[in-house]
Amino acid sequence: MALTEDTKVQIARRIAAELQDDWVVNVGTGMPTAVLKCVPDERDIIFHSENGIVGMGPEPTDPAQIDTDLQSAGKRPVTLMPGGCFVHHRDSFAIARGGMLDAAILGGYQVAENGDLANWKLPGAKLGSIGGAMDICVGAKRVFIMMTHTTPDGKPKIVRSLNYPLTASRCVTKIFTELAVIAVTAAGLVLETLAPGVSLETVQKLTEPKLILGKGLGLPG
Repeated sequence: MALTEDTKVQIARRIAAELQDDWVVNVGTGMPTAVLKCVPDERDIIFHSENGIVGMGPEPTDPAQIDTDLQSAGKRPVTLMPGGCFVHHRDSFAIARGGMLDAAILGGYQVAENGDLANWKLPGAKLGSIGGAMDICVGAKRVFIMMTHTTPDGKPKIVRSLNYPLTASRCVTKIFTELAVIAVTAAGLVLETLAPGVSLETVQKLTEPKLILGKGLGLPG
């Protein structure tokens, strides 16, 4: 299903609340870029883009400020935070592969209950490139997935096992959707929070694996 901008912001705020000062965080293309606007200025978080930006900021709000030479990995205009820099593509991937990413925020097509991720190609699609997602998923200490809970035709995207092309195995830490926040643990999928007005029954109906109830439930507005 398609999300409204308000709902995207709500999910992005929840992810932003998960981030800690002094973290280096990779931000993937698409929906995850909404998180950049939701981090308060006083927070000390360094955002990384795989094409070679360390200290990436959100998209410019003023079209006159757009610099066509300053783009994210998704080819969207972005800004550079104070102290930010550009690095060689090789060095950017040394950060990802070298375990220097405290977290990565990525989109997803499917997540399995064991943490397997599919996010680069739909079954039957002629186009698709895994890009740097595999390296980032394996190298990051935490992988946060921001996605819709179901496909456009209402099928669960959180599944028992993947039937989409694999990006990386057992890499996902938490899943953030418009309905809930779900942690991937050795014991199974733990339902940490529910979005306002969403019932446990609804989330379970739209999630293939059985969910384990966490202690606190509720998404901040």
